[in-house]
Order: sequence, then structure tokens, then C-alpha cells
Amino acid sequence: MGAAVLAFCAALAPAVTVAPASARAADTVRGLQWYLDYLKIPAAHQITKGAGVVVAVVDAGVEASHPDLRGQVLAGHGTNVTAASDGRRDDDKVKGHGTSMAGIIAGRGGGTTHELGIAPAAKILPVSMGARSSTEDVVLGVRWAADNGADVINLSLRIAQPVAPPELVDAINYALSKNAVVVASAGNIEQGDREVTAPANIPGVVAVTGFDKRGGFFAGSVQGPETVIASPMESIIAPAPKVVSPNGYSLSSGTSSAGAIISGVVALIRAKYPKLDAPNVISRLIETAREAGPAGRDPQFGFGRVDPVAALTRSVPAVTANPLLKGEAAGPTRSGGAARPGDDDGPAVEFGVTNKAGAIVQVGLCVGVPIIGLIVLFVVLRRRRRRTPPAAVGPYPGAPGMPPPGWPATQPPPAGYGPPQQPVPGYGPPPGPPGYRPPGYPAQGHPPAQTAPAPGTSGWPGSGPPSPGPHQQQ
Repeated sequence: MGAAVLAFCAALAPAVTVAPASARAADTVRGLQWYLDYLKIPAAHQITKGAGVVVAVVDAGVEASHPDLRGQVLAGHGTNVTAASDGRRDDDKVKGHGTSMAGIIAGRGGGTTHELGIAPAAKILPVSMGARSSTEDVVLGVRWAADNGADVINLSLRIAQPVAPPELVDAINYALSKNAVVVASAGNIEQGDREVTAPANIPGVVAVTGFDKRGGFFAGSVQGPETVIASPMESIIAPAPKVVSPNGYSLSSGTSSAGAIISGVVALIRAKYPKLDAPNVISRLIETAREAGPAGRDPQFGFGRVDPVAALTRSVPAVTANPLLKGEAAGPTRSGGAARPGDDDGPAVEFGVTNKAGAIVQVGLCVGVPIIGLIVLFVVLRRRRRRTPPAAVGPYPGAPGMPPPGWPATQPPPAGYGPPQQPVPGYGPPPGPPGYRPPGYPAQGHPPAQTAPAPGTSGWPGSGPPSPGPHQQQ
């Protein structure tokens, strides 16, 4: 696999906007964190702040010395010789991407001039791929994080290949098997993405798109059937190394930030419900999402906008497997509406308890349809028995199947004359072909995502144009 530069491109601008050096009250760090109030994060923090949860950030490293991240960054890992061996240095000198993602997730806060993370009591496990990396680095990073205690793995990056490489799919599946929740940003239009990119399009991954300050779908975000959930992505302030921003903060719009926010929310869920496995954490995240687009799952918002307080408080039925991997046949969406052309024929969730009306309909269909079929068959057979004349017994003149004129009433009919054969006792329609699923059973499957390499950036570290490999979302 060829090396590839880690591209840090904002969704709607060629570079990250540096936060103003002097700020009015409304322009303080906390004042610019509009998404905290939109998502009711202060109320969520009354329940939990994410203590005891480890979030791996697979990126270019994390600047552990940033004031908002002091004490928040564990000793991590470098995947290649160009990276810091413990991951506690940000090698992205253009955007400081890894530091920003870590700050959005677990910034320690402390007044209006510091970044307050979604899960400020969680810890960051930095997995550094250095300033230049390959797809192999992502694979190594995901596997290392899964083996070293990551409860959540944040992948705010994309692979510049049309289809996810098999080794990356294997690494994601390995992480899922180790009870990690894998969150990935869906992709940005500005970077040339047109569909949900890898690794977000890999089955089982929480693929994140974005919305704006009014809750509308953000134009800079890609969309696609693999979308799982939507999160704020417009003008997100985040910590940055001094080499990137003299005042220590940057402002940008991209699905990277949206993915980091979701990683923080997942950390809150895991802290509040430490006994839940990853499949039930994912189920809680998507079942409590607020409907935003068309009824059911849709390509822009997935299952809806994230709702952290609902995810921490609402009653959610238990599942036995990752809901994003569940199902084999297309069927109704969560709201019970029929699947529409262009809808996701991929991963879906069977919602039965939360949507009581839909549950009643599904049970009625599953039980009633076979019974109705048996009744209809019985009626048809009885009518045929009454109406169907006996089969013809010879070439007699007259109506087919009728005895000839003058047939003696007392003479027994010839062999074979009489009513048709009765149905075999217990005969009925088969229960269904192999693989039968009740109406509404969700489907699984992922169309391959078509992605494009990120454009080069002025001041890009390293030399030469980037070749296929991982590119950070912003």
C-alpha cells in the first residue's frame, strides 16, 4: 500500500478558520460551542461525564500538552517510524486534526475560555499515524486500539479508494469482536467525496453525517444509505496546537467534528451503562435519535439527529447482536413505512418495543397472514369439491363428464367415476421458502462507496502528491 498524506480539509473552506485572538463574551470558546446547548450537554453532564471510558483517536497524534487536554491523554501508540511512539504529539502542522478531535471528545473545560468536551471525564488513547501514513497504518491503529482497552474508536478519516480494502474490513470486524464501538465520519463534499466513504461505509460502523445550527442537513456533508446518525458539524470550535493557531483554537465545519461529537456521546452511554456491550450501546444511540428527515431511516440523517439525554435516560429494549449488522431482506423502516426506491437496502434495526403500534402490526402480520392463507385455501378447495363435475369416463355423447342418456340410476358407476380426491389430511401451504422473514424484517448490505482522493493543500507536510490511503475528514 502506498503512503498517503493525511489531508485536513474543511468541508466548506480550504483551511481551518483560526479563532479570533481577542473575543467578546459571545465569542469565547464556550460561547462558540453552540452545539453543547443544542444537544443539552449540560443536562447530560448531570447524569454522567464519561468517567471510566477510553476513546481511541486514530489520527496524526494528539498534543497532550494543550491546556484543555492536560491529564486527558493516555500513553498511546505510533503506527510507523514518523509518529510519536506514544501518540502524544500532533504531527499535523497544518490543521492539528488529532488534537481537535480529542478536544471535542474530552476537553476538560474550566470556564468560558476553555473547550468543554462532550465527555470531559473520559480519557483519550492516541493512536498516531504521523504526518504521512498508509491504509496499513489505519489497520494497525484500529487493531492496536481494540487490543489496548478502547471502548470507542474514533475514525475521523477516509480511505481514498472506491471500496474499503479487505484488510481494513477485517480490522473493523476485529474491533467489533473486541466490544469496541467504531465511529467514523461519512465524508465531505469539499474534499471531493460524493458518497459515504470508507471506513464509514463498512457494515457495523456508526457512520456520521452532519447538520447545521438550525438542525437542517449541512450541505457540505455527503449522504448515503450507510448513514447511521447525524450530529452538529457547522462552525465547530476545537483546540489546536500553537503551531496551527496562536490562541490555541480553530473553527471548522466538517463531518470529522460530527464524528468526534458522536464518539463523545457514545462515551457517555458507556459510562452510564457500563454493563452494556457494544451492540446495545449502538442500539441505544440509534433508537433514541430524533427523527429529522423522511419517516424511518434516510440517507441524510440516518436514524435521526443524536439526542444524548434521551440516550442516557430512555428505556430501550435489549438486543443480542449489532443492530447495524442485522437483517437479510428488505422491509419497512423503523417508523413502519414501506421501503422506498433509493432507500437503504443495507443495515437496519428491528424496532418492536419502542414503536408499539408498529410492533402490533408486525406481530399481526406474522401470525395472521399464514392463518388467513389456510382459510382461503380451505374455502377454495371446498368450492372446487362442490362445483367440479366428475371426470369423463368415456367417449359418451353429451356434456363432458356426464353419463350418456338413459344411464340406469341403479347401475353402479364405472371405475373412476365419482367425486374428486379429497385433500390429504393436514395439507396446507408451506411455512415459507428457506430464509423467510416476517414482513418488516430489515435488510443488510452495503453498496460500495465511491470516493475520490483529497486535493493537495498548500504547506502540505512531506513531498509529492498524496496516493490512495487515509485522509482525515475535517
